[in-house]
Amino acid sequence: MMRKVRDYDAELKALGDKAKALKAKKVQQLGELVVATGADALDTETLAGVLLSAFKTTDNAAKEAWRASGAAFFQGRGRKAERRSGGNGESGNQADAGEAQG
Repeated sequence: MMRKVRDYDAELKALGDKAKALKAKKVQQLGELVVATGADALDTETLAGVLLSAFKTTDNAAKEAWRASGAAFFQGRGRKAERRSGGNGESGNQADAGEAQG
């Protein structure tokens, strides 16, 4: 009985195609998240600056506040709930936001 010969080139191509599809899906989901949160109202430079500041911060309290706010958003208490309550989409903790940039 002979073993089936593996086509490594085809397997590599299939893996590459799958990786491209996953990356495209991730990019699409991130774009949808930006729109869903209302961050698409910001200019590109401001949005990039906010994300970079959040990524670079070492303030664990600010990170936890952002995490809790994000969790609430995904649990359906996000922008729609804030609109009903008259919120402005901000976490309400401006001091932490300023410290995160510094």
